[in-house]
Amino acid sequence: MRRQFISHAISAVALLALGSLPTSAADNAAIKEKAAVCAGCHGENGISQTENIPSLAGQPDQFLQWQLVFFRAGSRKNDQMQPIAEEITNEDVRNLGAYFAALTPPTAAEDKDPDLSKKGAQVAAGRRCASCHTDSFAGTKAVARLAGQREEYLVKALHDYKSSQRVGGGGAAMADVAYHMSDEEITAVSHYLAYFK
Repeated sequence: MRRQFISHAISAVALLALGSLPTSAADNAAIKEKAAVCAGCHGENGISQTENIPSLAGQPDQFLQWQLVFFRAGSRKNDQMQPIAEEITNEDVRNLGAYFAALTPPTAAEDKDPDLSKKGAQVAAGRRCASCHTDSFAGTKAVARLAGQREEYLVKALHDYKSSQRVGGGGAAMADVAYHMSDEEITAVSHYLAYFK
């Protein structure tokens, strides 16, 4: 177990240490080709149209890279993502992170339940969501963008953190926050963030 952790830590440090390298037109075409595989679930231009599948557009580069590393290492589980992540290289991870981070994030639709959003804003303030995810909930570095994300996906993610089914990255902080949230609070804050503008 310790050896596996050290191996994952070394590959993650190497991935981040190498940083982004300049890409040629051929490299850009290769990145777009790899990203096209993602579109099948995550939607054109990284904006998901599929229930319980997150939008990737506008997510912070480091956050995306870490999630791919967690999937590849098996510390984050998903039957669809695992086989895909196992086939990508560190360079692919860096390139896909940069590619999706550069895309325009989803625009929140008109909020049809402002009362629920008001409750969600209170939950977000009480749980200090902005202290990590920023005041605009756009995320930063290895912290996810929440603003405009699919509502039902946010509900699922919070339930996964609450039940310790999701780990990795800020998992300890998120598990602690989500564990103390009621189902009503999870519903409200997810609605608020999905429609946040």
